[in-house]
Amino acid sequence: MATTPDGRRIPPPRAAERETLESWLDFHRATLELKCAGLDDEQARRASVPPSPMTLLGLVRHLTEVERNWFRRVFAGQDIPPVYGDGAGDGFALDPEPGQGMADALERWRAEVARGRELIAGASLDDCGALPEREAAHVGERGVSLRWILVHLIEEYARHNGHADLIRERVDGATGA
Repeated sequence: MATTPDGRRIPPPRAAERETLESWLDFHRATLELKCAGLDDEQARRASVPPSPMTLLGLVRHLTEVERNWFRRVFAGQDIPPVYGDGAGDGFALDPEPGQGMADALERWRAEVARGRELIAGASLDDCGALPEREAAHVGERGVSLRWILVHLIEEYARHNGHADLIRERVDGATGA
Protein backbone atom coordinates (compact mmCIF):
# COMPACT_ATOMS: atom_id res chain seq x y z
CA MET A 1 0.00 0.00 0.00
CA ALA A 2 1.27 3.48 -0.86
CA THR A 3 2.10 5.91 1.92
CA THR A 4 2.67 9.63 2.30
CA PRO A 5 6.23 10.77 3.15
CA ASP A 6 5.19 10.89 6.83
CA GLY A 7 4.00 7.25 6.75
CA ARG A 8 0.22 7.58 6.53
CA ARG A 9 -1.42 4.98 4.29
CA ILE A 10 -2.94 6.48 1.17
CA PRO A 11 -6.43 5.11 0.50
CA PRO A 12 -6.43 2.80 -2.53
CA PRO A 13 -7.67 4.60 -5.66
CA ARG A 14 -9.76 1.68 -6.94
CA ALA A 15 -11.15 -0.15 -3.93
CA ALA A 16 -14.66 -1.34 -3.17
CA GLU A 17 -16.94 1.09 -1.35
CA ARG A 18 -16.40 -0.32 2.16
CA GLU A 19 -12.62 -0.33 1.84
CA THR A 20 -12.67 3.16 0.37
CA LEU A 21 -14.74 4.58 3.23
CA GLU A 22 -12.79 2.85 5.98
CA SER A 23 -9.44 3.74 4.37
CA TRP A 24 -10.33 7.44 4.16
CA LEU A 25 -11.54 7.44 7.76
CA ASP A 26 -8.30 5.76 8.86
CA PHE A 27 -6.28 8.28 6.81
CA HIS A 28 -7.97 11.16 8.63
CA ARG A 29 -7.51 9.47 12.00
CA ALA A 30 -3.79 9.12 11.23
CA THR A 31 -3.68 12.79 10.20
CA LEU A 32 -5.10 13.85 13.57
CA GLU A 33 -2.51 11.77 15.38
CA LEU A 34 0.26 13.26 13.22
CA LYS A 35 -0.89 16.79 14.07
CA CYS A 36 -0.57 15.96 17.78
CA ALA A 37 2.81 14.22 17.61
CA GLY A 38 5.75 15.64 19.52
CA LEU A 39 3.87 18.23 21.56
CA ASP A 40 4.15 18.63 25.30
CA ASP A 41 1.00 19.08 27.36
CA GLU A 42 1.36 22.86 27.54
CA GLN A 43 1.53 23.05 23.74
CA ALA A 44 -1.44 20.67 23.41
CA ARG A 45 -3.48 23.08 25.56
CA ARG A 46 -2.49 26.19 23.62
CA ALA A 47 -5.49 27.81 21.96
CA SER A 48 -5.44 28.69 18.30
CA VAL A 49 -6.41 32.33 18.01
CA PRO A 50 -8.52 34.49 20.32
CA PRO A 51 -11.39 34.40 20.87
CA SER A 52 -11.42 30.67 20.00
CA PRO A 53 -10.53 28.39 22.90
CA MET A 54 -9.94 25.43 20.51
CA THR A 55 -6.84 23.36 21.29
CA LEU A 56 -5.33 20.17 19.91
CA LEU A 57 -6.08 18.46 23.22
CA GLY A 58 -9.69 19.63 22.91
CA LEU A 59 -9.90 18.30 19.35
CA VAL A 60 -8.67 14.87 20.43
CA ARG A 61 -11.18 14.83 23.28
CA HIS A 62 -13.96 15.93 20.93
CA LEU A 63 -13.16 13.26 18.35
CA THR A 64 -13.08 10.67 21.14
CA GLU A 65 -16.66 11.68 21.95
CA VAL A 66 -17.56 11.62 18.24
CA GLU A 67 -16.23 8.06 17.85
CA ARG A 68 -18.13 6.90 20.95
CA ASN A 69 -21.35 8.62 19.94
CA TRP A 70 -21.59 7.39 16.35
CA PHE A 71 -20.31 3.84 16.71
CA ARG A 72 -21.35 2.87 20.21
CA ARG A 73 -24.46 4.92 20.93
CA VAL A 74 -25.99 5.43 17.49
CA PHE A 75 -24.87 2.37 15.53
CA ALA A 76 -24.67 -0.24 18.32
CA GLY A 77 -27.42 1.28 20.47
CA GLN A 78 -25.34 1.24 23.65
CA ASP A 79 -26.56 3.38 26.54
CA ILE A 80 -23.22 4.69 27.79
CA PRO A 81 -22.13 8.06 29.20
CA PRO A 82 -19.79 10.48 27.44
CA VAL A 83 -16.09 9.75 27.88
CA TYR A 84 -15.44 13.11 29.53
CA GLY A 85 -18.73 13.56 31.38
CA ASP A 86 -21.88 15.49 30.63
CA GLY A 87 -20.37 18.93 31.29
CA ALA A 88 -17.42 18.52 28.93
CA GLY A 89 -19.00 20.25 25.92
CA ASP A 90 -18.53 17.38 23.47
CA GLY A 91 -14.94 17.06 24.68
CA PHE A 92 -13.96 20.65 23.90
CA ALA A 93 -13.99 21.87 27.51
CA LEU A 94 -10.52 23.13 28.33
CA ASP A 95 -9.96 20.99 31.40
CA PRO A 96 -12.78 18.57 32.18
CA GLU A 97 -10.13 16.53 33.98
CA PRO A 98 -7.41 18.86 35.25
CA GLY A 99 -3.98 17.44 34.68
CA GLN A 100 -5.00 15.10 31.88
CA GLY A 101 -2.45 15.29 29.13
CA MET A 102 -2.26 14.45 25.48
CA ALA A 103 -0.92 10.92 26.08
CA ASP A 104 -4.01 9.99 28.11
CA ALA A 105 -6.37 11.69 25.65
CA LEU A 106 -4.82 9.84 22.71
CA GLU A 107 -5.04 6.55 24.61
CA ARG A 108 -8.76 7.08 25.22
CA TRP A 109 -9.26 8.12 21.58
CA ARG A 110 -7.44 5.01 20.31
CA ALA A 111 -9.61 2.83 22.57
CA GLU A 112 -12.80 4.34 21.11
CA VAL A 113 -11.45 3.91 17.56
CA ALA A 114 -10.67 0.25 18.28
CA ARG A 115 -14.09 -0.37 19.84
CA GLY A 116 -15.81 1.27 16.87
CA ARG A 117 -13.89 -0.95 14.46
CA GLU A 118 -14.99 -4.02 16.41
CA LEU A 119 -18.64 -2.96 16.38
CA ILE A 120 -18.82 -2.45 12.62
CA ALA A 121 -16.55 -5.32 11.55
CA GLY A 122 -19.32 -7.69 10.48
CA ALA A 123 -21.93 -5.09 9.60
CA SER A 124 -23.25 -4.18 6.18
CA LEU A 125 -23.01 -0.59 4.97
CA ASP A 126 -26.81 -0.73 4.79
CA ASP A 127 -27.23 -1.71 8.47
CA CYS A 128 -28.73 1.13 10.47
CA GLY A 129 -28.34 2.68 13.86
CA ALA A 130 -30.86 4.92 15.58
CA LEU A 131 -30.41 8.61 16.27
CA PRO A 132 -31.81 10.16 19.43
CA GLU A 133 -35.06 12.07 18.81
CA ARG A 134 -33.46 15.54 18.96
CA GLU A 135 -30.80 14.63 16.37
CA ALA A 136 -33.34 12.79 14.22
CA ALA A 137 -35.27 16.03 13.88
CA HIS A 138 -32.28 17.58 12.05
CA VAL A 139 -31.68 14.56 9.79
CA GLY A 140 -35.33 13.87 9.02
CA GLU A 141 -35.54 10.35 10.45
CA ARG A 142 -34.09 8.19 13.21
CA GLY A 143 -32.39 5.52 11.11
CA VAL A 144 -28.94 6.19 9.67
CA SER A 145 -26.92 3.62 7.74
CA LEU A 146 -23.36 2.63 8.53
CA ARG A 147 -22.49 4.15 5.14
CA TRP A 148 -23.94 7.50 6.26
CA ILE A 149 -22.07 7.29 9.58
CA LEU A 150 -18.72 6.57 7.88
CA VAL A 151 -19.17 9.46 5.44
CA HIS A 152 -20.16 11.74 8.31
CA LEU A 153 -17.06 10.77 10.30
CA ILE A 154 -14.80 11.36 7.29
CA GLU A 155 -16.33 14.84 7.01
CA GLU A 156 -15.98 15.45 10.75
CA TYR A 157 -12.32 14.45 10.80
CA ALA A 158 -11.49 16.35 7.60
CA ARG A 159 -12.99 19.55 9.02
CA HIS A 160 -11.24 19.19 12.36
CA ASN A 161 -7.94 18.23 10.75
CA GLY A 162 -8.07 21.61 9.04
CA HIS A 163 -8.46 23.18 12.47
CA ALA A 164 -5.64 20.99 13.80
CA ASP A 165 -3.35 22.12 10.99
CA LEU A 166 -3.92 25.80 11.83
CA ILE A 167 -3.57 25.21 15.59
CA ARG A 168 -0.34 23.26 15.13
CA GLU A 169 1.09 25.99 12.91
CA ARG A 170 0.24 28.52 15.61
CA VAL A 171 1.83 26.36 18.35
CA ASP A 172 5.20 25.61 16.75
CA GLY A 173 5.15 26.55 13.08
CA ALA A 174 4.72 22.96 11.83
CA THR A 175 2.67 22.81 8.62
CA GLY A 176 1.67 20.21 6.09
CA ALA A 177 -0.92 17.58 5.37
